[in-house]
Amino acid sequence: MAKVTILALLGMWALPLFAGSIPDRSCWLRAAAAPDSQVVYTLCEQGGLWATADGGSTWTKRDTGAAERARAMAFLDVKRGFVIGDHGMLLATEDGGMEWQARPLDTKERLMDIAFVGESGWITGYQGVILHSTDGGRTWARQKTGTTQTLETVFFLDASHGWVVGWAGTILRTGDAGKTWEKIVAEKASWSLTSVYFRDAKNGWMVGFAGQILRSRDGGATWQVETSPVRSWLTSVAFDGANRGWIAYDDGLLVSEDGGETWKTVPVGGRFFLAKLLAVNRSLWAIGQSVVLKSSDGLKWSRIESLVPGGTVPPNTRTATGPTTR
Repeated sequence: MAKVTILALLGMWALPLFAGSIPDRSCWLRAAAAPDSQVVYTLCEQGGLWATADGGSTWTKRDTGAAERARAMAFLDVKRGFVIGDHGMLLATEDGGMEWQARPLDTKERLMDIAFVGESGWITGYQGVILHSTDGGRTWARQKTGTTQTLETVFFLDASHGWVVGWAGTILRTGDAGKTWEKIVAEKASWSLTSVYFRDAKNGWMVGFAGQILRSRDGGATWQVETSPVRSWLTSVAFDGANRGWIAYDDGLLVSEDGGETWKTVPVGGRFFLAKLLAVNRSLWAIGQSVVLKSSDGLKWSRIESLVPGGTVPPNTRTATGPTTR
């Protein structure tokens, strides 16, 4: 498939999850946030929000009122959160998602990702847009990036050190909270990049189209290719508390049990079009067509049955104990 065709698919990977999350509207799970060990929010592309306060046993439906496609979400704590989307949309809540207000931004571009470290936040988007807030998201200012490529995702290890990746192998890094962004040229980054993660200031990974996995040992200055067992679109990369690396993709997960040196496939019992890995308490969740919870042994994953497509679950239903093919 040509690059231009693949680029045109960005933002269109998710499939319907809930037929009735918001009246007369479908739901494509797009993002998630876990501001504490029990509270988790999952975001529908159409603007709906699903929230749990008991680690996924029960869920409530809320609505952000989004008039544009919602693409990403971040919460500073259990009350304060943000949703971003197309045409410069920024919505804010201060009561855990019950009420949302629009916040003005100096851009009308599609916004792709948002991340916070304490009260400092960053938003990335089309045309090389990076916006920065120093006051918990109340005000935002542009940062100079030196690129017009779409910036897919942002990751900050602390309030100073961050990395952004995007289309056509674009890689940016900063050591001063984004006052200056350095463009990194990596010849091996031949396809567009979807996700970046740094375990510490030196060791990082990024993934993207065509099974692309790249590894840095010097803070992102240089990148080396790692062998991928699949050629699928890799959508998210993260590490768990046991130093296992995880990568999400359409058909399942990849895992590394040697600190990110080698990768192998892990079946999850179905094709869930996984798109986001999220640390929740001591485990990782994978967000896609459903929510998949990592089990206690670290390698088996099970589906959270309290959140099911187009249906309801009895109040006492708990998380499944093994993989499911539904």
